[in-house]
Amino acid sequence: MSIRAVVWDIDDTIFDYTAADRAGMRVHLAAEGLLEAYDSVEEALARWREVTDAQWARFSAGESDWEGQRRDRVRAFLEEPLSDAAADAWFQRYAGHYEASWALFPDVLPVLDTLAVSHRHGILSNSSLHNQDRKLRVLGVRDRFEAVLCAAELGVSKPAAEAFHAACEALGLPSRQVAYVGDHPEIDGRGAADAGLLSVWIDRGGAHTGTGIGSGTGPSGPRRIGSLAELPAILGADTRFGAPSTFG
Repeated sequence: MSIRAVVWDIDDTIFDYTAADRAGMRVHLAAEGLLEAYDSVEEALARWREVTDAQWARFSAGESDWEGQRRDRVRAFLEEPLSDAAADAWFQRYAGHYEASWALFPDVLPVLDTLAVSHRHGILSNSSLHNQDRKLRVLGVRDRFEAVLCAAELGVSKPAAEAFHAACEALGLPSRQVAYVGDHPEIDGRGAADAGLLSVWIDRGGAHTGTGIGSGTGPSGPRRIGSLAELPAILGADTRFGAPSTFG
């Protein structure tokens, strides 16, 4: 059966989260006078990423709420028992620098334009609706998506099949008629495939080449692409925009 809709991840799929996070944190640490505590900026950024990943895992496991994981990221990074108000204030100062660096990947608008007539579009993100809806509006693409679903409000997060099925239900389509595009090989790639969607895993720069995901997994496994320019060909869209996958 043909694919009628595409559900998208946001961070590091259509929005260059990693670049914005690194640029924002670099400026923030300098403004806070915290860089001297590290041997290099890269070491400080690596520590922030480590803390973020650990607290995000707790949030995904239901061990913390959205605000709590943000506060705990700050406390763990600073190694200080800050009050909620102090942690919130520190994070908001960081957020201002982070948001100044927001940008879409350059292949996003061309593929959304190409698929605008042939496919419907939605969002499924392991974040909060308040955060991601605003992000999409600032980036100028909120009106491209019929539905925006986020883990904080759903009460379930990717890679749980229930999260993907909720996105399909929001569009009124069975999972076999929906494709999911995301950047994480397990959370997005495996998760969407196991939930019965056409799973398209974007591996920008081939960072995960050699993992085995997306190569030799069969028609129901994740399809790995290196650029969104390859997506229309996978979806079978009536367009010349798509290019054959560089990953086979």
